[in-house]
Amino acid sequence: MNTALLAGDVALVTGAASGIGRSIAAALAQEGARVVSSDLPGPAGEAAVAALRARHPDASFVAADLATPESPERLLRATIDSAGCPSILVHAASPRRHERDHVAAVDLSTFDEMLAVNLRSGFVLARAAALEMHRRGIKGRMVFVTSLHAETPRNLPHYSASKAGQTMLVKELARAFGPHGIRVNAIAPGAIPGGGFDANAAGADRLARCTSLRRLGKPEEIASMAVALVADRFSSYVTGTTVVVDGGLALHNWIEPMDSQGN
Repeated sequence: MNTALLAGDVALVTGAASGIGRSIAAALAQEGARVVSSDLPGPAGEAAVAALRARHPDASFVAADLATPESPERLLRATIDSAGCPSILVHAASPRRHERDHVAAVDLSTFDEMLAVNLRSGFVLARAAALEMHRRGIKGRMVFVTSLHAETPRNLPHYSASKAGQTMLVKELARAFGPHGIRVNAIAPGAIPGGGFDANAAGADRLARCTSLRRLGKPEEIASMAVALVADRFSSYVTGTTVVVDGGLALHNWIEPMDSQGN
């Protein structure tokens, strides 16, 4: 008897080449899901899926630049063609952010790319996936990886705006597709090294001191929550919400010590 939490599921994970996305892909595969990882074309994505496939031979990789308008639906179609309709979607993709991208410095192309990947592609991909799930009678689950920046302005206007948009998008999707048995939630991580998190040693140390648990988080700790949110054993009555996984960082004033230049 297979006791894996996600046996029989097909999971599509964006942003899976590194950091949180990569850890989530590995955690879902460990629980029995057939995982399709996606990220930008290039060696990082291929290396990530090669490592995953060493333990889970049915894992696969689909390259996609989600900043381009046609990519989300192409990604979904490629996933369906190669592995079947996903019953789980995790949108963890996000362009790398830089702590010095404050309001006066961030350029419009960077702003547009951030919103295209985080918000526009998240909407297009989630809506298309939900419609396919509904058509096929699949009780799907979705998770968006958002951020504490969705609630707290700092010096990343493009990133914060996109994450705030994701928070409301999760609610809209959950309301629209809940009657069809599709659950949609979000995880708001705190300071998690790897992937898009970019802070020097001094900045990382300061954030650790601002955290109730007095340490930064690990991508694997976000991945564990993602598993819980897509596993009906733990969260069958949870939808439209954001779970904060930050070690207590949001309980402290982690904004004021950093000025508009990121210092």
